Amino acid sequence: MTLAQRLFRTKPTERIVAEGGQGEGGELRRSMSLWQLTLFSVGATLGTGIFVILGQAVPKAGPAVVLAFVLAAITALFSALSYAELAGTIPVSGSSYSYAYATLGELVAWICGWCLMLEYAVSVAAVAVGWGEYLNSFLRSLFGFTLPDAITRSPGQDGGVINLTGVLIVALATWLLMYGASESATANAIFVLVKIAVLVFFCVVAFTAFQTGNFTPFAPMGVAGITAAASQVFFSYIGFDAASTAGEEAKNPKRDLPLAIILSLAIVTVVYVLVAVAAVGAMPWTDFDPEHTEASLSYIADLAVGATWPGLIVSFGAVIAIASVVLTVIYGQTRILFAMSRDGLIPRIFQRVNPRRQVPIANTLIVALFISVLAGLVPLGQLAEATSIGTLFAFAIVNIGVLVLRYRSPELPRSFRTPLFPATPVLGAIFCVIVMAGLAGVTWLAFGLWMLLGLVCYFLYGYGHSRLNAEVR
Repeated sequence: MTLAQRLFRTKPTERIVAEGGQGEGGELRRSMSLWQLTLFSVGATLGTGIFVILGQAVPKAGPAVVLAFVLAAITALFSALSYAELAGTIPVSGSSYSYAYATLGELVAWICGWCLMLEYAVSVAAVAVGWGEYLNSFLRSLFGFTLPDAITRSPGQDGGVINLTGVLIVALATWLLMYGASESATANAIFVLVKIAVLVFFCVVAFTAFQTGNFTPFAPMGVAGITAAASQVFFSYIGFDAASTAGEEAKNPKRDLPLAIILSLAIVTVVYVLVAVAAVGAMPWTDFDPEHTEASLSYIADLAVGATWPGLIVSFGAVIAIASVVLTVIYGQTRILFAMSRDGLIPRIFQRVNPRRQVPIANTLIVALFISVLAGLVPLGQLAEATSIGTLFAFAIVNIGVLVLRYRSPELPRSFRTPLFPATPVLGAIFCVIVMAGLAGVTWLAFGLWMLLGLVCYFLYGYGHSRLNAEVR
């Protein structure tokens, strides 16, 4: 077998499914219901983005920011439908990594998994870094004091020594994850319901000050403004694929994974559109300040009522939102590494399962330690934005994977079939490429360097330890 044949050798779908849940020393426990899976994806998607991104997008599109959220949702929907089909066909923990292994070969799967490492680890560290700021905002409003900058900011930031608040939220999420997958899902469900309740509260408060005149003119920047805002808010939808990382711990994965992915995207879209309508209706779009967006919803809530207590509740929602995102994203990272380790591409320690808890404890601790170091000591800044390109790359791979698997293995049982095939996955891949093309040059540079490092790691370790390559030898 030639080098090219080894690099692009696919792993049989039946084998991937048969190995589901199996790890070294034990198996993952199937305990997650459709409701828990759906809220897992909502938890990973509905984060601080809506608390911040609205203030950045409104100046670009005006009141038509509502259409920008709808347009971004449609763009995400194409990829979500492809995810739903592959999740129902290959219901395992590896998400897009496993889908790529079954359709496009080992090297593409490695690249996809490597992209997901960037997306999950760096993005959750960046979110954890900001938790201290939201916590201080909440403490300031409620008690009139804040935690010192030395423990809420990273080195290099004003007054920062070590971001202990970022480390703390990672530690709390890690403790929950080591306790058990079902227990983590239950905690996440509570977090998600709280932050949805807070956003609904914001809408109710904002609608008390609703002015229809704030929607005139509706699209002051025209179509260009709507598309520019849509490209920005698209990243608020990233995370709907979180349910696909729980394929080996779902009670009924073939039925529940596709439903959870679609339902989560629908829930998030409705919430985003309602919040956008309420916010613009309560405050003229010209009053939105793109330079100060951290507390835009809190400011609008206070303005609508003429008091500070509504903003306090919204700030509390942002604190809970970050906790939920940290929990779900660390979970997804560990399950993808679990699948990669089982294939031999990374060390075996990542697939070890605690026989009592039935979770990969060593894997979780290693991931948490790495993320804690990033969150506590590294001011991530622009690097966090580079995670978006890795996510879009993985989305594009999934869309292409649906096309390949449909044509190569049409006989496979599919619990969900992407509608309007092949137009849906083709459009999904095209939209991903379009959004990627609009990203900054520094983002592409960071992505290129990360990919180069990934290829070096693959050929130094993954290629030689691959179980598929070992069978050939």
